[in-house]
Amino acid sequence: MTQSKPLQNDMLFRSHPWHGLSLGEKAPDIVNCYIEMVPTDTVKYELDKATGLLKVDRPQQYSSLCPTLYGLLPKTYAGELVAQHCMQKTGLKNIAGDGDPLDICVLTEKSIPRGDIMLSAIPIGGFRLLDRNEADDKIIGVLVGDFVFGEMKDITECPSSLLERLRHYFLTYKDAPENHQSRVQITHTYNAEEARQIIRLSQKDYQNKFNF
Repeated sequence: MTQSKPLQNDMLFRSHPWHGLSLGEKAPDIVNCYIEMVPTDTVKYELDKATGLLKVDRPQQYSSLCPTLYGLLPKTYAGELVAQHCMQKTGLKNIAGDGDPLDICVLTEKSIPRGDIMLSAIPIGGFRLLDRNEADDKIIGVLVGDFVFGEMKDITECPSSLLERLRHYFLTYKDAPENHQSRVQITHTYNAEEARQIIRLSQKDYQNKFNF
């Protein structure tokens, strides 16, 4: 009987979605994404940074649900360089990065039933979002090989109605219906070239933060 070889250590433990996964050899043109939420989720899930597990953050308080897959880009960080870019583009001062990995919204025609998965996406643009005085960019991408969205190269090719739904979600999902002064603002919608630039800056911010 042939004796099986012992498993290597890197096969015994799951990689941390933020620190253990690679952004991908073709990044920022094609990026690996860790998906936390899908459009049918009525509970807000997010990555627990300490354990790498997907945790329940809170039930969705209001009826607005994210219309796309939503997650993060591994080994990215919204720090000083991302904040400087935001200030340069907006003319605002005293902006800081939000201290989290970059967020990404992934467009696909397919119904994916749950998060806590990894997939590859092509960045086509993004929203320059400010949460009070913090830069919280939302990269927008398309699922690699998607039959409907997969050939899109830039956000100008995306249906405006879908972008408006996504914009409305981010402008309202943290606010009660009676609150007429939102804490969130979207200053710009930017193209694929700038999305790739912001991803590169966030990679440098990650390296500076974690010395990796």
